[in-house]
Amino acid sequence: MAVDEGARTVTPGRAAQELELRRDEFRLAVQLGLVRTAPTGEGERRRVERRELDRLRAAPDFPAGLRERVRAVGTGEAAALLGITADRFTRLARTGHVSPVRFSLNRYRMVVWMYLAQEVVEFGLTRPDLLTGRLPPHLRELLAAHEDRRARNWRARRLALLLRATEDPWARAAAIASLLDPVQVAEVVDDPYERTHLDRLRPPPPPGMPVSPVAREIAERLMRANDPDEILWHRLSLALALDEARAERQAPHPGETRAGGVGAPAVAPASTVALAGLVRAEAVPTVPVGGERVPAVPAPAGRPTAGDRPVGRPGRARFLERFRRRREVGAARFRRRRRPVAWP
Repeated sequence: MAVDEGARTVTPGRAAQELELRRDEFRLAVQLGLVRTAPTGEGERRRVERRELDRLRAAPDFPAGLRERVRAVGTGEAAALLGITADRFTRLARTGHVSPVRFSLNRYRMVVWMYLAQEVVEFGLTRPDLLTGRLPPHLRELLAAHEDRRARNWRARRLALLLRATEDPWARAAAIASLLDPVQVAEVVDDPYERTHLDRLRPPPPPGMPVSPVAREIAERLMRANDPDEILWHRLSLALALDEARAERQAPHPGETRAGGVGAPAVAPASTVALAGLVRAEAVPTVPVGGERVPAVPAPAGRPTAGDRPVGRPGRARFLERFRRRREVGAARFRRRRRPVAWP
């Protein structure tokens, strides 16, 4: 008996209403893992199960408790929660003591960072020494050097949420690649088919992305790593994630089918096999092997041979030789069909 999906699950909009959350609050609750969703139907659109709504609504502090855990505040309100000036809170955020949870651009194209109110209060309770008096010397040195870790901390938080949202190794690699410039990705991933596959699985941009070209360019810059050590860390992480993904299955190439799993070899139709059996033996080209001539087996169509593959850059080869851990890939085994990734 088929299960009525509409009765077992609800749409995100309906779930937000029943949880008494605004759309942005509900979206943040999903990203933080406070509300669990499940991919259902074609296109892997996510819905919320009824039992998940019942679990959340049964909490003794519902709905105020859930709404408080997803309450995001700006710089002024965060400073008020700590009883300090907005300028001091900005300096603490720039030095990485409080991580933003999202950002937006105002009418002047200035970045407006938002913070979880609960994390701001917890910071005030754990580090009261930073709320009064002069900041420690090392923090003053960072500020004098124009250090600003807000964007980096936001990227780290976003990557952690994306990695937690999926167990697919190629999707996890795509999440890491989304934080790197395309040039950086090309230096680590020299196979164009793998780069295409990673781009296909790339997570969507965060909600609220600006529409105007100039503002969108600013937002896209914030989404990519820019510190040298941060770039190196994500390059290493991407190389290791690719090793895990390749051990799981190969990226799909032209001419291959997904029937046996992503990257499974295409199966020739029965008519093609029958027609091949009618070809006379003398018509098949042969090659000399050990003094005898044996039939030459052509390379499978659709997947380029080793000589046709693009040659990786020498710098990238040295990079992988130094930092990459090679894993032995066993014999190929049957892999069940995987559902495409559905980002929250």
